[in-house]
Parts: sequence; structure tokens; C-alpha cells
Amino acid sequence: MTDFDSIRETLKKIGLGHNESKIYLTLIKLGPSMAGKIAKESNIDRSASYDSLKSLMKKGLVSYAIEANRKKFSASSPEKLKSYLDEKQELVSGILGDLKNMYKNTEEKSQVNMFKGFKGMKTVFDDILNSAKGGENLVIDSSGVFGEKMPYYMPHFVKGLEQNKIKVRHIVRKDKEKTLNSSKTTQIRFFPKIVGEQTITTNIYADKVALILWTDVPEAVIIKNKAAAEAYRSYFEILWKTAKE
Repeated sequence: MTDFDSIRETLKKIGLGHNESKIYLTLIKLGPSMAGKIAKESNIDRSASYDSLKSLMKKGLVSYAIEANRKKFSASSPEKLKSYLDEKQELVSGILGDLKNMYKNTEEKSQVNMFKGFKGMKTVFDDILNSAKGGENLVIDSSGVFGEKMPYYMPHFVKGLEQNKIKVRHIVRKDKEKTLNSSKTTQIRFFPKIVGEQTITTNIYADKVALILWTDVPEAVIIKNKAAAEAYRSYFEILWKTAKE
């Protein structure tokens, strides 16, 4: 049995469907790709392939970017498997090294990835924990609804901030302070009262910007671009200086 087949069988054992496991591994090998190419390379009917891609996106294991009005799908980092399937951690750990090597060899320069649903949001917040270790996460957030929308995940995220020694500077509305459940590493300042409540939250960390839209089915975009991150960081510093302690 080849490494590909062996890894695919393990992925099936930890809960991925037959087609899902083939498509996830195909994306790991190919890097970001169009749906047609994914279907061809994985030898799966295009309709069935698209259904599996949608299922993988709900699990937070696949995202997509729009290029020339067409969707280009990308596999999330194999690290996501550990957080998504904690109860299967031992099985995942056995294949993680191979997956990461395959992923590194094909990781593309694509700068924008989109996520949808609460499992997609977990992928975004896990990326903050992984990418900002020992660094800082800057948050512009007038809604303060993270804890309300994801009450079971928020304590895990707060614990992760502290364990990974991530400093947080958070600008929020004063009336939302009690909803934050902030980490010990978080410093808070407040918008002026004239700032209304918005449904979008901005996180600036490492060389990335994550924009989260807290609608009924939340959506998010992660922009990986050093220049964009620095521009947002400069904008944050202006807001931070004018915000009230």
C-alpha cells in the first residue's frame, strides 16, 4: 500500500468520507486548484467532488479564494486536523509529518482565503493562535459578540492566547466589556460613545489580517500580506492612541 493510500485510510478512520479523504489529500499534493482539476486528479465525478469540497469547507479543512471570477480551493494546514479531531489525536499524529511535508512543497503564494460557518471560524481563530505565538494580536471590534456566538470555543481560545504568550490589544465599545472574557494577556481600550455597533471584527497578527463578519452564518477572510498587515497595524495604532482606557 502506498503512503497516499495508507494516509487516506487513516483519514477515513478518523471520520472523513471516502471522497473527502481523497480530495483533501489531492489538494495537499496539488496546492490551490480549481474544482475541475481536483475532480480529475482525484478521479471522482465532478458533482460528487463538489459535494465533498463543500463538506470539507464546513469542517474547516478547505477554503477557497476567488480568482478571475472562479473559485480556487485550498487545503487548510494539516495542523487543523489536530484541533478538529482532538479525540482522534493519536491517529492524526501518525500521519501529520507526511502531510506537512507534502503541504510545504505545494503551498502557493495565494494571499486570500475565505471561511464560512462556525467550524470555519474555529479555523480562523486557530490560525491566530498558531501564527501569533509570542507576538501580538490587535483587535478592532465594536460588537463583542465572539463569546455569544461561540461560547464553547471561546474558553479554549482564551487559554490558547495565554499558553502561547500572545499579547492582545483590543478596542471595543464600553458597553460590551463584560462579554469579552479576556485573557490575562489582553489590554482593553474603548471606542468613543459615538461609534455604533458593527458586525465585523478585525484581527491583525503576524503578516495577516482576518476580517470576520458575524452574521447568522459567519464568514471570514484571512489576508496574508505583509504590506496589508502593516497598513492595518498603522491604522490600529491611530485608533489605539485615541481610544479611552
